[in-house]
Amino acid sequence: MKNSLEILENMPANQKVNYDKVFQKVRQSWEEDKVRPRILLHSCCAPCSTYSLECLTQSADVTIYFANSNIHPKSEYERRKLVQEKFIKDFNERTNNQVQFIAAPYEPNLFVQMVREQHLENEREGGKRCTACFQMRLDLVAEKAKELGFDYFGSALTISPMKNSQLINEIGLDIQKIYSVNYLPSDFKKNNGYKRSVEMCKEYDVYRQCYCGCIFAARQQGVDLKAQNREAIAFIRKQEQL
Repeated sequence: MKNSLEILENMPANQKVNYDKVFQKVRQSWEEDKVRPRILLHSCCAPCSTYSLECLTQSADVTIYFANSNIHPKSEYERRKLVQEKFIKDFNERTNNQVQFIAAPYEPNLFVQMVREQHLENEREGGKRCTACFQMRLDLVAEKAKELGFDYFGSALTISPMKNSQLINEIGLDIQKIYSVNYLPSDFKKNNGYKRSVEMCKEYDVYRQCYCGCIFAARQQGVDLKAQNREAIAFIRKQEQL
């Protein structure tokens, strides 16, 4: 399987990397080699996975890895997990794909402990706390991809205009060196990817959350977490009755 580091080595130095172009070159190599790789794709929520899956399933077999212990409260985590699973089911039925789903253990105390140990509680959204969060989750995905024998690991986070795709890709490439499993660079918001994700959320009636999930960011943004908890519990109960 094509290692993206080989592509990056042949690109101009001291220049901002277009990770979508790197991804396209990797995908082109699959077509030339007539292979269909297995990808373990981290997803934080169904909206992020929409266009990402539409794009990747054209060339690869994809499994979503829901590793998001940063999400608070637990009810909101459960709601996003349910919505993610339902979207995958509906997507498979409409497109005749076989996308799989795996959920990592929900361990919010580990996330909070990490933030406090690094004194990141008061970091602004998009700052060092987010960097540590990306590292924590991508590390889990790489570890699982190595364990289960996937060809690549990656993240749907790059579809969000609110997330630093350059940083996410740099972290992924660094982690690749630790686990000896290929990281798949991406910038899914390119090529109208984010616009398409919004359209797909409407088509599939997908819940779009109002905050990333992090309790520290939610407090900074003035999110009413008690209201979020009530709404999430009501949603879960409704799904249980279906």
